[in-house]
Amino acid sequence: MTQPLASIHPDAKIAENVHISPFVTIEGDVEIAEGCWIGPNVTIMDGARIGKNVKIYPGAVISAPPQDLKYKGEKTLAIIGEGTTIRECATVNRGTNDRFKTEVGKHCLLMAYSHVAHDCIVGNHVILANLATLAGHITVHDWAILEGMVAVQQFITVAEHAFVGGGSLVRKDVPPFVKCAKEPLSFAGVNVIGLRRRGFTEHAIRQIEDIYRIVYVRGYNMSKAVEMVEAEVDPSPERDRILEFIRTSNFGVIKGMIE
Repeated sequence: MTQPLASIHPDAKIAENVHISPFVTIEGDVEIAEGCWIGPNVTIMDGARIGKNVKIYPGAVISAPPQDLKYKGEKTLAIIGEGTTIRECATVNRGTNDRFKTEVGKHCLLMAYSHVAHDCIVGNHVILANLATLAGHITVHDWAILEGMVAVQQFITVAEHAFVGGGSLVRKDVPPFVKCAKEPLSFAGVNVIGLRRRGFTEHAIRQIEDIYRIVYVRGYNMSKAVEMVEAEVDPSPERDRILEFIRTSNFGVIKGMIE
């Protein structure tokens, strides 16, 4: 259903069963899949590709040009995955000639005033709470949660099942399965509650805790900690993923809790 007060370019590709509220603006190079709900005063600009059953609340802006001086008008995309909810005044900018897209995965929640900048790749089931902001070129993996007013520096990676406490400034990569908080951002334990909710076994959780006890509690430098994890902890998907993440981090991972 489309309200007569909406402004929709005739080239926009809009599926059946899409609700478009009054005062919505939709530009021409836009695709919206079936079952979406677009609230009042939403602006959807060129390059938007919106999956099924997405809800976009009033004031949100999807696929605005990047806030990046190197952008020269090249054709890029902003992709929103199926079942994602984008709350009031959240913004998702389209990509530049780095990744040529910004992508938010399936079943995510972007709360009010959150921001996803150009060339970010956000996985599935990610939550960005109110005023959480991602600078450009950031990767956030599945099931990560960023609480309110978290600000992530460009090019950083936040791994799967990580939990970043409210008001944090993220300047280092955040490894899988952890909680982190304080300033500077520091390890604050394993995200046990989140892992249990997502079906991790108690054995897997205990092993993850053992790994991070070696990495963050015993006082080793990171290279030595990796060696000790390999020597003391049996191989598993969780162990291997943590080691891979630490080894491939471009910016280094967060440190242990500051006393």
